[in-house]
Parts: sequence; structure tokens; C-alpha cells
Amino acid sequence: MVKGLFGKFWCAGPPYHCSLPFPQLICQTVGAELARETHHMNEPLNEPLTQGSEASRSVPPGGTEDSSRAAKVSHRQHSYLWSLVILMLLSTLAGFFAGRFEGALTKWLKIHSVAAADSRHSAAALVSTPEPRAKDSDIEEISRLAPQQQAERLLELAIQQPEFSLGLIHRNLTSWRGHLEDTDHLFHLVLAALNSNDPRVRVAAVEIDLAANNLIKSPESIGKLLKEIQSGSDDRYLALWRLGALGNRGVEPGTVFATLQRYAHDRNQEVRFWSVEGLAMLGNGESIEALLDILAHDSTIQIRERAAHSLSQSGLLTGEQRLTAVPQLLNLLDDDSLDAATQNLVSSTLQAITGESFGKNAGAWRDWWAHHDSPGKSHRMPKNLINA
Repeated sequence: MVKGLFGKFWCAGPPYHCSLPFPQLICQTVGAELARETHHMNEPLNEPLTQGSEASRSVPPGGTEDSSRAAKVSHRQHSYLWSLVILMLLSTLAGFFAGRFEGALTKWLKIHSVAAADSRHSAAALVSTPEPRAKDSDIEEISRLAPQQQAERLLELAIQQPEFSLGLIHRNLTSWRGHLEDTDHLFHLVLAALNSNDPRVRVAAVEIDLAANNLIKSPESIGKLLKEIQSGSDDRYLALWRLGALGNRGVEPGTVFATLQRYAHDRNQEVRFWSVEGLAMLGNGESIEALLDILAHDSTIQIRERAAHSLSQSGLLTGEQRLTAVPQLLNLLDDDSLDAATQNLVSSTLQAITGESFGKNAGAWRDWWAHHDSPGKSHRMPKNLINA
């Protein structure tokens, strides 16, 4: 979960159909050639031969010319029949590889297809909360919806009008529990809300996602997720992510951090990826230290990129928490043992956190930080930085 989370989290990423234009291009080329040949094939077979050396030849009686022309047409028909067969094979291969690519993406994001909420569910009474921007007509309209649609509609509104919907979301979470399903649509709304610059919207998204997955804020839910993580199935990926979310909501944060830190060094790259996402969702001081270590030392550039993104933008860290990473990022900028790609990640992370742009000039960064690191001095936060 990864545009957000990955992409949705990270990954949110270019379309995975880059290989498909090749069969289309072949199709256009062969199609044009076939059109031209069809035109020739439809011409009368007894048309006059072109002038030249062929004109001096005598045509034997008995239709030899027609037979020769028919033989040529037959040859062309076979030639383009083989072209069509090759085209069909290429299209089949393209579909196969595209399917594999799409399947890998689905596995990576782990978005489960769940049946839509039964329309026979009776609409739950929507508990209103006094807010100046809330209109009675809007509340009445949403209250007629089933719980699933209430949650989806209010979360969608929270991205645009947080003052109107956030209070309603938190007041109705209890009544929604047991009536929500983790559908693709709801999960994509959760990912969109996790891209919000408003930390309250991100928290609301987490609360709805936990409710949709029947994860109450209790040690039992931690145990349930730990079993999924240890099972080795694909369920472990989002389990790592939701483990961080539960820890952020105050459920056994110590156990959560220890688990995520251990799996952040797993041999499996996907496990490490989702552990990084979980650390970003945990959003405390310990997770910042772990993310800095991953940024500097993980063997895979994709994981280092996710650690950088987690430090600067994604997850549930506040703006003030992200600023605490600046001193260590300055140290990494001075670390000659880091390769150029990692140095670039460090400088871009500094820029995203602070809103300043000094590239990889460690001296300029330190001069700037010297005037911004004391509590008594104000920090000029970039617009996209989340504050507590």
C-alpha cells in the first residue's frame, strides 16, 4: 500500500503495460500490408502484364498465365496466414507476460477482492457531532446509506472537507464495526487519505481500515497479526503494515517495534519493504532511528528509497518528528562510504523535510540547521510537511 502507501503506497508507479505497444505496432504493420495485398488479390487475374522483359514472353495456351497468378496468390495467402499466426502468438505472449506483471503487482499491493456490502444491510443511524460546517441535509443523506457506504463517503469527504467529516467518522466507528468489509474501493480510499497533508485525515483512514479488518485495539489483534506474519503467506505483507498502525494507536508499541525491526532485516525483499511501511505507520522515535539505519545500509536501492520516503512524507510521523531526523541525515551526507544514489536520497529527504534546497552541500545544510535547531527558534515548515 504502497500511490501513499506504496504506491498507492509507493508505489503508486507507471502503468504496467509498456510491452503491449509492440504487438499493436506489428498488428498495424501487418494489417496495412494485408490491406494492400487484399486489394491486389481482388484485382482480375487476367489483367494485362506490365511492359518490359515480361511482355516479350509468349503466353502458352491453356491458361498458364492464370495458373501462375493463382500460384502467386496462394503463396501470398500462405505467407500472410503465417504472419497472422505469428501475430497471434505474439499477442498471446504479451497477454501472458502482462498477466504475470499484473499478478505480481496485485501480490505486491495485496489488495484482496471482497464482495461488496450486501445492499440488504439496514442503514445505521449516523451519530452527528456539532460542527459549524456540517449541514443537516448532508448528514441526513449520508445517514440513509449502509455502514459501508457511510464510511466510504465520509472518508472521501475527509480528503476534501475534513472539518465536516472527521468528527462524524470518529463518532460512528463503534457502530460501523462488524459492518465494514475491506473492499478494493475502501482500501484505495484509505491509501488516498494517507496521502493527505492533514494528520487527522491519515489517522481517520487508519481507524477505518482497522475496523474494516476487524482489528480492535487490543493485544489479541497484535497476536492475530503476528500469526499472519509468521505464516509465510502473502497475508503477512499487509499484516506488517497494519501492525505498525496498531502500534501507532497505542497497542503494544514496544512489541510492534521489535517485530518490525526484526523483519526489516529479513532476506526477503518484500518482507523488508512492508516492514519499512510498518515502521512509517508506527511513527515514533524508535522507528525514525530504524528508518535512518535502513536508508544508510539496506542492500537494495528500492528499500532505501522507501525508507527515505517514510522519513520525509509517508506514514504517521508528524512534522516535528521528521525534523528530529535532520542531524543524522546531515551525518549521512558527510559519510563518504555511501554511494552516490544513497547520497542523493539523503539530500532529497532533507529537502522534503525542511523545504530548503542545498543539494549535497553538507556545509550549507549545517549552516542552515545551526539557525533552526533550537526550540526557541521558529521552523519554516514546507507546505507539504505534516505538523503535530
